[in-house]
Amino acid sequence: MNNIDKYSKAIEETICSICVDSTDDGDCTLTHKEKCAVRLFLPSIIDVIHNSSSDDIYELHQELRKKVCAECKASVDEDNCYLREDSNCALDRYFSLIVATVHKIDQAKED
Repeated sequence: MNNIDKYSKAIEETICSICVDSTDDGDCTLTHKEKCAVRLFLPSIIDVIHNSSSDDIYELHQELRKKVCAECKASVDEDNCYLREDSNCALDRYFSLIVATVHKIDQAKED
């Protein structure tokens, strides 16, 4: 299992199981026309977390918006996103849990 697979599996176990867009079993209910921002941008999200000069969640979130949200089709720019405005972006909604999960995987690799 490569590194991205480890992060993906951990994110799935942590986030998908509680996501509002999933069933009670953690299965995604998004249609083929909808995309989960967490899954779609996971490599970029991990890159933001790993390459940030800060562990402050607010600063990480600002970096995420500049680097990842700017690439999302739902965003007009880093400050204006119709999904985020409706609290309908899983990436925005679960970002602190995503950061904690990535750090947990990183810590396990160090042990």
